[in-house]
Amino acid sequence: MDIGSDSGFLNILNLRISNLYRTFFKGSFLSFMKRTKIITMSEVRYYTEEGLRKLKDELELLITVERPGISLQIAEARDKGDLSENAEYDAAKNAQGMLELKIAKLQEVISNVRVIDESKLDNTKVLILSKVKIKNLKNNAEMCYTLVPEKEADLKEGRLSVSSPIAKGLLGKSVGEQTVISVPAGDLTFEILDISRD
Repeated sequence: MDIGSDSGFLNILNLRISNLYRTFFKGSFLSFMKRTKIITMSEVRYYTEEGLRKLKDELELLITVERPGISLQIAEARDKGDLSENAEYDAAKNAQGMLELKIAKLQEVISNVRVIDESKLDNTKVLILSKVKIKNLKNNAEMCYTLVPEKEADLKEGRLSVSSPIAKGLLGKSVGEQTVISVPAGDLTFEILDISRD
């Protein structure tokens, strides 16, 4: 059977190709790209002055130290001859691609950063950047945490992410209030003893 002479087959094939094209380029492709983070929408992120400074310092290090270092590695590997079988060259090019991706991502984050103005935050309620002293009513243990943006969290330093279960349970509460917080170990009841700013 000659498929090319079957006009019905060609019409069906043409219809399917056009449907695929519409699906791929109209909605599904863009949503796929967003889901896989290949295309990211501008996402506002909140940082402290210190957190923004750390991001900028990291970006400067990547651009002024790491990028020239990788360029040097590529040049040295290129000088060794045939690039088609040069593992050092391939590794350096891969490292360069990863570095450029990291630089681009950091630049995007910095361009969308909003610095939190502590002077405009209410000290009577637990908010981001609040230093909170709490008491676990089950064992009477007292703890002190500063609620910070997710990327600045460091539990060893008492910097708790605002997206953590404990922080979410504390947000909006005042001194003297009690709150029940669900954690992996079960429900815990905390009392807020003090709220301050660093």
